[in-house]
Amino acid sequence: MPLKDCPFTKLTKERIPKPRLPVSVINPDTGLFVRTFALIDTGADECAVPADFAALLGHNFEAGSRKTIITGNGESIAFSHTTTFIIYHPSLPYDIAYTIPNTPIDFMPNLPVVLLGVKSFLSKFILNIDYPREFFSIRYPQE
Repeated sequence: MPLKDCPFTKLTKERIPKPRLPVSVINPDTGLFVRTFALIDTGADECAVPADFAALLGHNFEAGSRKTIITGNGESIAFSHTTTFIIYHPSLPYDIAYTIPNTPIDFMPNLPVVLLGVKSFLSKFILNIDYPREFFSIRYPQE
């Protein structure tokens, strides 16, 4: 289901609203999940979740595939685990818009938010961002 004219959101005391989607991050092996908001991040090569989510999802954090990544804060270590993302409609929080199944996702220490990056998420969609109006739309190319 295309997501059209979704408003940017502010979490806590942020000064700037940002394009976010409600998501569930699921371990497909255990069925354990975390429901949260994810930031659409066109500058992130990969999708990433906070390292603390690994234990909540039943992953052994350091048993994942280890890799070194470069972030805005410098070099960091991440561990990749297979994860499923369920993307919900922002205005209809129980309506599933998209499912990204069984995808390796980076679990990163010191990451405070879930990031929806290019390789495992944005590369599948057409994204339009209207910063002046603080709205975004996302859809599969064939929709």
